[in-house]
Amino acid sequence: MTETLVFGRNGQLGQSMAACSHHYPDLQLKFAGRNECDFTDLDSILRIIDNEEPNAIVNTAAYTAVDLAETNSDIAKLVNCEAVRTIALAAAKRSLPVVHISTDYVFDGQGAFPYRETDKVGPLGIYGQTKLAGEIALSSVTDAHLIFRTAWGYSPYGDNFLKTIMRLLSTKNEIAVVDDQTGCPTSFLDLAAAILNILPAITRPGFDKFGTYHLCSDAPMTWYQFSMKIQAEASRILGDSWSGTECKIKPVTSESFQQPASRPVNSVMATDKFKACFGFGLPAFRQSLITTLTKLSEGQDHA
Repeated sequence: MTETLVFGRNGQLGQSMAACSHHYPDLQLKFAGRNECDFTDLDSILRIIDNEEPNAIVNTAAYTAVDLAETNSDIAKLVNCEAVRTIALAAAKRSLPVVHISTDYVFDGQGAFPYRETDKVGPLGIYGQTKLAGEIALSSVTDAHLIFRTAWGYSPYGDNFLKTIMRLLSTKNEIAVVDDQTGCPTSFLDLAAAILNILPAITRPGFDKFGTYHLCSDAPMTWYQFSMKIQAEASRILGDSWSGTECKIKPVTSESFQQPASRPVNSVMATDKFKACFGFGLPAFRQSLITTLTKLSEGQDHA
């Protein structure tokens, strides 16, 4: 049995890992949320690691409010960097491997190509800066780490773009969506399954694939294109029971929205390194979108 401590129980990815975990009966997972471990209290991180004595750690917790981070930089740094450093120090002391989730926002988005792991980083805002600082803190403390940079996450859980678009489509006659930012919408159910697949191997002696990887979908698109695909698939799945089919989606520029934090214009990331090292990639985008929308329609009010 693999005993893994997973931070971020109540987040999108933490909930996705819990939902997928029944497919991995040989894994023993302990999920810790804010009630068990407050990332603004670094001592609580040390206490739970001491108490649980895990064989591995997965950190899905983060301060992800991109705009609020511009004014709450101290909290963003504490959660995204100092808490990660604390995990790294505790893990190194016990020789534990750490899986940590990072973001496409570590790049400035000015490149016209899919970013590779070796490309120059240059985050535009506090969120990306603190996530990059967390990567550096982890990698400088312990070599036994896997950093997975992902992008544009969506799932049936928590707040995310897909669920927001579903709500707006069903309550508005017209919505405006940004069409000048390009990224790779990634199902966190897929990301969760990938992490769970890898967990048994990272605790085995001789595991030699530690490092930084890009792990996201291979389907670049703009937010507008993503919303159009959401509407098309939701209309097919939900049929006449859903009012969102008739809503018009209008493409607009980023300048149409006054947001405190700048976003990367192009945050498409290449996933070749992950596929070459681990022998698999994430499922095709359309099937992943259908799976998530189906789960939403079965378990929640799709309005």
